[in-house]
Amino acid sequence: MFTSLPNLLTISRIVVIPALIAAFYLPGDLANWITFGLFAAAGVTDYFDGALARSRGITSAFGRFLDPVADKLLVAATIVMLVAVDRITDWHILPGLIILCREILVSGLREHLSELKVGVPVTKLAKWKTTVQFVALAVLLVGDAGWSVLYPMELGLVLLWIAGLLTVATGYDYLRAGLIHLAPDEADSGRPSGSPRQSG
Repeated sequence: MFTSLPNLLTISRIVVIPALIAAFYLPGDLANWITFGLFAAAGVTDYFDGALARSRGITSAFGRFLDPVADKLLVAATIVMLVAVDRITDWHILPGLIILCREILVSGLREHLSELKVGVPVTKLAKWKTTVQFVALAVLLVGDAGWSVLYPMELGLVLLWIAGLLTVATGYDYLRAGLIHLAPDEADSGRPSGSPRQSG
């Protein structure tokens, strides 16, 4: 099952990350277009791995685990590198930071709820968030190498702010849905006040 086509497509999004990072150090516009091409190709695999898994009836626990992890790693690496090369600067770093913090929050929430056998379904708004986020980062990767009449940097930053706002909304939705399952357990309720609590 690990070597099924959907899982291989998902794994390819992780494998491409080192190449994407290395491409940032290429000279001139070549870096822009190669990073864009790699990111766009990874985005295409994100669509097809899920579609293929559902159409062929070969969904697996491994695939459900790895798919969001691959997306988060790809997005996080891209945002960090765009900041490193000064394409995301000043106040525009805030939506990127919001996106990264939200991914950590939702990942932690999903991990905890999975122990309780509680699923957190992906909402339609979250899918829109992911789409806007991918488009924003793709446009920023092209940057000044793109068609100047479209003002690619300005467009990418506007889309990044929109993705940041959608990230806040979807993060709140997930947190609200998960909080009802986060009541203190019996071990916590029986623990004397002031006793240390172990963290994992």
